[in-house]
Amino acid sequence: MRVALFITCLNDTMAPEAGRATVEILERLGHEVVFPEAQTCCGQMHANSGYQTQAVPLARRFVRIFGDPSLQAIVSPSASCVGMVHDQYPRLAQLADDEDLAQRVAEITPRVFELSQFLVDELGVEDVGAVFPHRVTYHPTCHGLRGLKLGDAPLKLLRNVRDIDLVELPEATTCCGFGGTFAVKNADTSAAMLSDKLRAVLDTGADVCTAGDSSCLLHIGGGLSRQRAGVRTMHLAEILAAR
Repeated sequence: MRVALFITCLNDTMAPEAGRATVEILERLGHEVVFPEAQTCCGQMHANSGYQTQAVPLARRFVRIFGDPSLQAIVSPSASCVGMVHDQYPRLAQLADDEDLAQRVAEITPRVFELSQFLVDELGVEDVGAVFPHRVTYHPTCHGLRGLKLGDAPLKLLRNVRDIDLVELPEATTCCGFGGTFAVKNADTSAAMLSDKLRAVLDTGADVCTAGDSSCLLHIGGGLSRQRAGVRTMHLAEILAAR
């Protein structure tokens, strides 16, 4: 299968290891991975901050860059950005009264997947041959849990990682407090939510906290680092790529 990597701007600049791991996993499974170099921000930051009109050109750019019909799938290590394409692009097309954009969004959306969604739901793969001998807990991010409704797809993949000690995260479905610009505009509330999440992570005794969104991992990882907790964060893709 010919697959495009939708890296997202946050991963590209702040967590490129998640993108590299995604490519490694897909190539291990025998897929051809291409990287459209002209890709840029999907517009999520704009749309979620109330600037929907400014996000429309970015939606148009996305469907143009990834609109190559030879791309059988567009895969991203970011549930939030995939959620942006699925949930908000149709609304942006309607807002702009752009029938061409609406049609192109409708055509491309069924090919846009979050990594675990693509592996488990599209390919039917739950074991990618990973080996990771560490105690790990999994945080389901809000966009993956409530937006894309990934269910237990990430956990199915983690349970098939050899030598892993996977422990349940208490109150796992509670938001970590990041929420993009929410953490900036509502810093005190965000910090309080993060404190609760950090306590839950530490209660597991895990060495590693993983998730499917680098944004949430940066938030959680920053809190753990400031506490010198000795717990590191890793993207789900990094664990699945480990051999």
